[in-house]
Amino acid sequence: MTSTDAKSNLRANAAAAIAAVLLGASLVAIHVIVRDVAPLTLAVLRFGLGSLVLFAALVLFRRDLLRVAPRDVPYLALLGVLFFTIFPLTFNAGMQYVPASRGALIMATMPLWTLVLGRGIARERLALRQIAGVVISVAGVAAVLADRSATSTALATGDLLILATALCGAIYNVLAKRSVARYGGVTVTFYAMLLGTLLLVPPLLAHSALGVRTWSRETIALLAFVGILGGALGFTLWTSALRRLSPTQVAVYINLNPLTATAIAATLLHERLSLRFVAGFMAVAAGVFIVNWTPAARRAASASP
Repeated sequence: MTSTDAKSNLRANAAAAIAAVLLGASLVAIHVIVRDVAPLTLAVLRFGLGSLVLFAALVLFRRDLLRVAPRDVPYLALLGVLFFTIFPLTFNAGMQYVPASRGALIMATMPLWTLVLGRGIARERLALRQIAGVVISVAGVAAVLADRSATSTALATGDLLILATALCGAIYNVLAKRSVARYGGVTVTFYAMLLGTLLLVPPLLAHSALGVRTWSRETIALLAFVGILGGALGFTLWTSALRRLSPTQVAVYINLNPLTATAIAATLLHERLSLRFVAGFMAVAAGVFIVNWTPAARRAASASP
């Protein structure tokens, strides 16, 4: 690997890591916002603001990145439906029922679904070590979800919605790489975000009102955060990392998400963490580590000065 390749990989890994931290912080913010803002309204405002920020940036600095072939628009729309229509709706709705730390843990299964889908599409066989990692991580999530509090219908509904969100994210990771290789992360994120958000506008206008006057300053500030930093910047960094890294290599960084969310939730929201949760999280982290820490990665690490 040349020094240029090494620097490109480092930047891609840094982008994925920063994106995961921003998304983890956004998870806690959304947990607070959904107390005042309906999930559909939140999705439109978050990604509508994100789209405007990306459009302004492209117009000011790189107008050439706005050009895409008409034949690729339907594919970009599909990515938008997955990541900016279904993903935010299931995520925002699920966060109405589950604590931020629990939602973050369930989202930590995204690398596993990404790995399985990626290998399935590429028709590659999973090694026994990778199968073991999948089993360990799923067992960790199952341990947390088996908590007696999970007998609550509302909590179980939230768990299923967050799991659906993780699956949508995994499908996006696998499918987006083709478009990112052609157009780059900023362009793909802008069009996917814009097209996905536009699909949410008609149902929003038909079934709800924004009700901005009833929102506190805290809610408005958090909306700005999840739209600009946790939306435009976070998802652009995440998608850009797919240009250099494999879908699974990017998805594994989602495990910074629960670390960030748990730390913020425990500090600001005073959420209590049970031993079952800690054990489940350790199992998830261990499983993902086993899945992604390949022999090639070990050799590269040992060769590093």
